[in-house]
Amino acid sequence: MQRIAQLAADQQLPIEVRAVISDRADAKGLAVAKQMGIQTGYLSPKSFANRAEFDAALANLIETHAPQLVVLAGFMRILTPAFTQRFAGHLLNIHPSLLPKYPGLHTHQRALDAGDTQHGASVHFVTEELDGGPVIIQASVPVVPADTESTLAQRVLKQEHQIYPEAIRLYASGRLRYANHKAWLDANELVVPLQIYTTS
Repeated sequence: MQRIAQLAADQQLPIEVRAVISDRADAKGLAVAKQMGIQTGYLSPKSFANRAEFDAALANLIETHAPQLVVLAGFMRILTPAFTQRFAGHLLNIHPSLLPKYPGLHTHQRALDAGDTQHGASVHFVTEELDGGPVIIQASVPVVPADTESTLAQRVLKQEHQIYPEAIRLYASGRLRYANHKAWLDANELVVPLQIYTTS
């Protein structure tokens, strides 16, 4: 979130970050946003009877800012179908694996346990299926013998900071869109995600 907001503030990303919203009052992103002069919002899931009520309130709060794009960045709750349908085609997420490998949690350790030689991150449109929406762009890093979950996560995070802004840039420029449950780039179906490979 901080990377995206800073790029926008420096006019290196053609967007306006209108608000940062969290389900955690102590989220670092809220403090960073306030320091940057960005509006913030907080909703506690404990204030609602169930996920559906929370997601409806969250969607209503988001819509008060009239966003053209909603970007999930460290938001760890599984969203209900009603929420994802409400923002269908305007909702992006980044996931720390080379989807469709390893949806869900603990992706770095799962890659190590499987003996993978490549690992990475994926930016995708959000749909009802957990981490299952059309993938837009991926970055790969090599897995080295000395890697731990922590070292691998750090290298993947560096790539996340590159590919998430790029996906947002493509969307903001009108080149990227979602239709018929698919991602489209320059009017062509994105059959294979854009790929970035690193050697370290």
